[in-house]
This record gives sequence, C-alpha cells and structure tokens, in this order.
Amino acid sequence: MRKLQFTEGEYYHIYNRGNHKKEIFFSEADYARFLFLVLFFQAPFTIYNISRSVSAFLRKGSFGATKSTIQEITKNKIAELVAFALMPNHFHLVVHERTPNGISRYMQRVQDAYTKSFNTKYQMIGHLFQGPFHAVHIADNEQLLHLSAYIHRNPNELRKWHAKEEKYLWSSYQDYIKNNRWGNLLNPQIILEQYENQREYADFVKTSGTKDILDNDHFIETDTN
Repeated sequence: MRKLQFTEGEYYHIYNRGNHKKEIFFSEADYARFLFLVLFFQAPFTIYNISRSVSAFLRKGSFGATKSTIQEITKNKIAELVAFALMPNHFHLVVHERTPNGISRYMQRVQDAYTKSFNTKYQMIGHLFQGPFHAVHIADNEQLLHLSAYIHRNPNELRKWHAKEEKYLWSSYQDYIKNNRWGNLLNPQIILEQYENQREYADFVKTSGTKDILDNDHFIETDTN
C-alpha cells in the first residue's frame, strides 16, 4: 500500500524510471506515445486510435485532437498536468490532484498503457518501470517553483541538449517560455502567474540553484547520452 495519501487540491512530483535503470524510450514515436498518454489520460475516457495520433504528431507536430475532445477532457479531469520532462530512462511530472484517487488512477492508466504498447512493439515481457510510480507532496510554493525549474533543466544533462533545454521537444519548458502547445491539456498558470513575463521565468530557471536544493530530497537521474 502506498504510504503517501494524495489530498484533493494539492500538487505532487510524480516520477519513475526504467527497470534496472534501462531506457524506456527507444525512438521519437515512444516519446510521442507517452506524451499523448500523460496529456489525454487526465480524464477517465477511453481513447481510440492512439497510434494514428502519434503518427500525426511525428508528421505535423500535433496530435490532431478535435476541440470537442479537448473540451471534454478539460471538463472531466481527475488529475491535472502542470509540468513534465521525459528523459531516456525516466520521467518527471508535476500533477494536481483534482478528485479523490485521481493521480493514482491517472498514473496507473498511463504506465499500464505505455508498458503494454512498449512490450508489444519490442517483443518484451515483464516490468518496464522500476515498480509503481513515485510521488512527493509539494509542501509549499517555493518547492513548487524550484521543482518546476529542476524539471525544465533536466534535458541540460543530455549531451545533445546541453544549454539548449528550451528547444527540447519532450519537456514543457518551451510551453512555459514560448507558446503553450497543448492549450487546456497543460496548466502552467499556477507557476507563470507569479512572474512578470515568460522571460522572467526563464531567467529563474537558468539561475536558480535548483539542482543543489533538490538533490538530497528528490529522485535525481543523470543522463549523458
């Protein structure tokens, strides 16, 4: 049984990594599928033709969802996505608990759906992730701000993306400092409304001592690929 009990209205750092620290994303299609799941599974609806949506994203940069679909998800969220970063062997999310057991239901669907697809695609069996997802309650506003900065700086650990994290496709950082690609499927306002503009937030991310603050308290996984 999970020791942490989720509380409606609170925010949480949700994270997990591959079993034995192995990679969980082998291709851009894998990243796109997981991203689709964390965006569209915020409401407890059955989603069909996920592979078609992933293919559309890889071709056009959009999952091609209709306005009515996004509106229905927005109205019926059981958990709300605030920030994310998908890395080769782990992921980080900031999620708002909207309804009782919302995050637990949301993450179980995301991980189960992704694992099933991954194992089928690569002809694997067994656990993809290192057990159930991990969760840390975000105790106050300062922790929320620094955690968002830490998550958005994560891609900086990748050689290919060093000092270019604002261009990393599989993070919400560009949605914070440029245009929000996902509309109501991503809600950064609780963080952005505390800054004069997007540039001020970007400066905070670049200059904060976030990594030093969080290293002792949170899951840290350094990638050098």
